[in-house]
Amino acid sequence: MPSKTEKSVLTVSQLNRQARVTIEQKFQQVWVVGEISNFARPQSGHWYFSLKDQNAQVRCAMFASRNRSVNMQPSNGQLVIARGRVSLYEGRGDFQIIVDQLEAAGEGALRQAFDLLKVKLATEGLFDEQHKRPLPPLPEHIAVITSGTGAALSDVLAVWKRRFPSLRVTLIASAVQGAAAESELIDAIDKADQLSADIILLTRGGGSLEDLWSFNLESVTRALGKCQTPTVSAIGHEIDVTICDFIADLRAPTPSAAAELMVPNRTDLQQVFAHHYRQLNLLWRQQHERQSLKVTNLGLQIPRPEHVLERANQQVDDAGERLHRAALGQIRSKGITVQALSRQLQALGPGEQLERAKQQLKNANQRLNVGLGHQLNTAKKQIAALSRMLQSVSPLPTISRGFAVVRNSQGDVLTGVGDIKKDDTTTTHFSDGIIISKVLKTRPGVTLSDPVEQ
Repeated sequence: MPSKTEKSVLTVSQLNRQARVTIEQKFQQVWVVGEISNFARPQSGHWYFSLKDQNAQVRCAMFASRNRSVNMQPSNGQLVIARGRVSLYEGRGDFQIIVDQLEAAGEGALRQAFDLLKVKLATEGLFDEQHKRPLPPLPEHIAVITSGTGAALSDVLAVWKRRFPSLRVTLIASAVQGAAAESELIDAIDKADQLSADIILLTRGGGSLEDLWSFNLESVTRALGKCQTPTVSAIGHEIDVTICDFIADLRAPTPSAAAELMVPNRTDLQQVFAHHYRQLNLLWRQQHERQSLKVTNLGLQIPRPEHVLERANQQVDDAGERLHRAALGQIRSKGITVQALSRQLQALGPGEQLERAKQQLKNANQRLNVGLGHQLNTAKKQIAALSRMLQSVSPLPTISRGFAVVRNSQGDVLTGVGDIKKDDTTTTHFSDGIIISKVLKTRPGVTLSDPVEQ
């Protein structure tokens, strides 16, 4: 063990290491303003430079992973504000700042105002995802708010002409920086929202934080947030971020990227439409074949009119034959009864028995006539019903029958052959005129189907 009088000796490496730890613990993060000098950029992509003022200087290192996000080109003599952590490079014992953010000195106040407004609007919930509206997949009309002479407009129109040439575009020109930009941007946003467009695109090219400041103004961002139309913000280059980017429904890194995101590719749509057309055509053919088969099957189930007519004629013939057989049977039965009564009458002799027999015969004839009349009426009704059924299912009567009214010389309607005599004058009324005729001959009992002799 060394004595109390012995000194604690450190190596240079130990000393520099302890100094580095002490410095990093004391200065975790600092903002430093100064003028760049001795700027160097080796092949590694890292930046090495010094920040100086009138009385002192400090070495700085900014590694490639951080300096890619810097929206400026550093050069000697440029006044900048650097944010970073204080450290010590042990290899040389150099006191230095490891810089993670670098901006022109004039942007410091703007950056602070940007952060304060961002926190304020975020606290109000204006950046919440629940407020973000989806963009329509096939927009027909887009309103563009930008400078009428800027490169952003040319880039956007070139993309849309290539991808979706049928798109309708309305330009609402506005200043995008300077004193007039705030009021012009607010008016342009209001006009665009009244156009009933599908999407509003707010865009401009890149620039410094000061150049883009109009899109960080609270009045402009709140006007954009009140839009009823879905909005897209494409301000500056990919590394540029504005408050309007957080307010808009969609933020695009560049104007060209916004144009790509807002409209579909015409070629892709054509392929999708062609695929859907083939699918629909296939489904239509399949459905058509199924329905055609169904119609054919239903057609086979519907009876043909001539077949129905044939069956009806056969039923009429059967009914007539049954009626004829029944009538003959009744006549034979009654004839047998009459013969039996006649024999009884002959056996019993004349007188009262003859009278009674005559009365019985008369009653029997009456019953026979009544019975036959009922049966004939019933048969006639059956035949009439069958005839009506035949007429209802047959298309031939509807197609070929004609109608006429025949009157005698006194103007009375003739209902039968018995109402007219030879040499009478008749008037036949058709739908389109009359025929005046003289009767040469009448033939009772002749039907329409019988041949007419002259």
